[in-house]
Amino acid sequence: IANMAESESLETVTEHERILQEIESTDTACVGPTLRSVYDDQPNAHKRFMEKLDARIRNHDREIEKMCNFHHQGFVDAITELLKVRADAEKLMGQVSDTNRRLQDAGREVTAQTEEVIRCRIQQRNMATTVEKLQLCIPGETPHLCKNLSVYYSALKTMEQLENIYIPRVSQYRFCQIMAETLPKLREEIKEISMSDLKDFLESIRKHSDKIGETAMRQRIFFIIIIIILKAFTWARKCFFNLVGFLFKVLTAQDLVDFSPVYRCLHIYTVLGDRETFENYYRKQRKKQARLVLQPQSNMHETVEGYRKYFNQIVGFFVVEDHILHATQGLVTRAFTDELWNMALSKIIAVLRTHSSYCSDPDLVLELKNLIVIFADTLQGYGFPVNRLFDLLFEVRDQYNETLLKKWALVFRDIFEQDNYSPIPVENEEEYKAVVSRFPFHDAEIEKQQFPKKLPMSQSVPQIYSQVKEFIYASLKFSESLHRSSTEIDDMLRKSTNLLLTRTLSSCLQNLIKKPHIGLTELVQIIINTTHLEYACKYLEDFITNITNVSPETVHTTRLYGLSTFKDARHAAEGEIYTKLNQKIDEFIQLADYEWGMAESDGRASGYLMDLINFLRSTFQVFTHLPGKVAQTACMSACKHLATSLMQMLLDTELKQISMGAIQQFNLDVIQCELFASSEPVPGFQGDTLQLAFIDLRQLLDLFMVWDWSTYLADYGQPTSKYLRVNPSTALALLEKMKDTSKKNNIFSQFRKNDRDKQKLIETVVKQLRSLVNGMSQHS
Repeated sequence: IANMAESESLETVTEHERILQEIESTDTACVGPTLRSVYDDQPNAHKRFMEKLDARIRNHDREIEKMCNFHHQGFVDAITELLKVRADAEKLMGQVSDTNRRLQDAGREVTAQTEEVIRCRIQQRNMATTVEKLQLCIPGETPHLCKNLSVYYSALKTMEQLENIYIPRVSQYRFCQIMAETLPKLREEIKEISMSDLKDFLESIRKHSDKIGETAMRQRIFFIIIIIILKAFTWARKCFFNLVGFLFKVLTAQDLVDFSPVYRCLHIYTVLGDRETFENYYRKQRKKQARLVLQPQSNMHETVEGYRKYFNQIVGFFVVEDHILHATQGLVTRAFTDELWNMALSKIIAVLRTHSSYCSDPDLVLELKNLIVIFADTLQGYGFPVNRLFDLLFEVRDQYNETLLKKWALVFRDIFEQDNYSPIPVENEEEYKAVVSRFPFHDAEIEKQQFPKKLPMSQSVPQIYSQVKEFIYASLKFSESLHRSSTEIDDMLRKSTNLLLTRTLSSCLQNLIKKPHIGLTELVQIIINTTHLEYACKYLEDFITNITNVSPETVHTTRLYGLSTFKDARHAAEGEIYTKLNQKIDEFIQLADYEWGMAESDGRASGYLMDLINFLRSTFQVFTHLPGKVAQTACMSACKHLATSLMQMLLDTELKQISMGAIQQFNLDVIQCELFASSEPVPGFQGDTLQLAFIDLRQLLDLFMVWDWSTYLADYGQPTSKYLRVNPSTALALLEKMKDTSKKNNIFSQFRKNDRDKQKLIETVVKQLRSLVNGMSQHS
């Protein structure tokens, strides 16, 4: 029990200690519940607690006393110091009060001004807020607001509402009157700003129209290529159509140009009731720009880029107009665009006619044609009529053909200049096939010959034939993409080839034949060449037929005129052969040096004449490859010219005297001519046909050699006369030359009876001959 009591006593003490600590550390408001716990414990526990509390209080009192004793001296010292400064504090308080009073008096006016500033600032803030709110509805003159034209859509609507609804409600206020007066000015400013933006747009498309046109024309080229591919590869049709559809959906004028300035300006002018003014201005400016676009550069014809830029600008201009036509309602009309296009078309055609006439390069003309086709196809895709452009292409085609003819004239000239005018030698089968692959040559006799052998034509023949085919190919290039039928293309090819043959090649051949360095051998080869070229004309016709697939039996098919071309050239060469032969004969004749007063002949023919005959012999041997009639005509012409030259030599008025010895020598020369004629220098003459060229000389010389005047005079005028070819005037002229010789050389002839008789005979014959000559002149 004692232990239990002791234990309970310790617990009570511990509990009281806890309660005391809680009272010391707890707020006064919470002490009640703590003290109540003391009474809830064991009986009489509060007494023990009170004792414990008294002990604790006494303990704290002792601690407080110790603390006070420790700080007492310091407190006393502080009170003493405080008492010392009280007087100074009262003095300072008086000074502060006086300062405050004076400061209040001085700041009373500043306070009044500050309040006025505050009031003004509030008014300014309210005004700025009001202006800002009004600007949301009505655009003011602030520059940064003017830059955004999209604001004006709502601004115009708001101004209309203000003018018709809100301002009439508060019209008694002065600011409303000011707003009402300002609205028309604002509308004009909006019009001016939108018009300025439109001008910038017009200037921009003027500068970039070539880029727009270039894109449009490239699309057209791409489209044509796609069509060609589709025709060639039908299996790829669906894929390519999808690709084309995609490209043409993406690349439009609206994607290349920002048309919003036009739309905005049109909308603003429409809202403001001034659409007609805007339409007139836009059309007027576009007409001016059209004239500028249609003005070409002076050197446009020099390069294809000049033409390409010109076409690009025009296409770009009309692509923009086409978009405006379809994207706006009535800003431009179809009639307006048609008027612009007709004006442009006339100008374009005039420009192309002028500049294409300066083109001398067929490749440049061909590029121009391709550009015109793409240009026309592009604009036709936008609905513009282009028939006049395709008609113009016929004129450009003529210009193209002219440039081709000039180019091929140089080609032919080079071929003729480089030709050696000798038969083509072939050493083996390979060389032979190389020649016949370029030229249609077939000759059974030559094919049977062993190698090496020679083909009759010279190297210029296959070259000319190949170049004519190249010309046909070049001419065909112009017909591509012209949307013409095969018959029309065939007709164009044949006509252009005819021009090449009848004008260009014919002219080159004629000029070649007339050149001084072309001799008889070259002329003979030219005749042979033209014969083979004439034969090849039918193969050229077949060549064109294979290209165009048009049968030559078609009703209106044009025939090639190569036959007449080569015949004319051959005739010209033949005539030149005759001329050159005669010139050569004249050169030999000029070497003649007769001693007209010689007593007797030398007994042999003159040297110059023998040289002439040898020359003729060797020349006529070359003529073996010529057609028979040509060689025969040349030989007959040469003999006639020789006979005429010899006759003229006898009858030359400068020659005054001829002796019988000279007549005998001349007779020897004529005999050599007759022998040459009878030797058949050219085969094909019948009988003595060639000898008849000298019949006039023979009868004249025989008359003088035999001195058979009685027979001549008796049979004169008879068809069977022995001297039928002797003209009385010719005989008289020669006889008078011999009469003068007799008088001069026979000083003593008057003393010889024979000479006197001969002289009398000559005088008698002269009289009779004069009588015949006079009778002939009277009869004529």
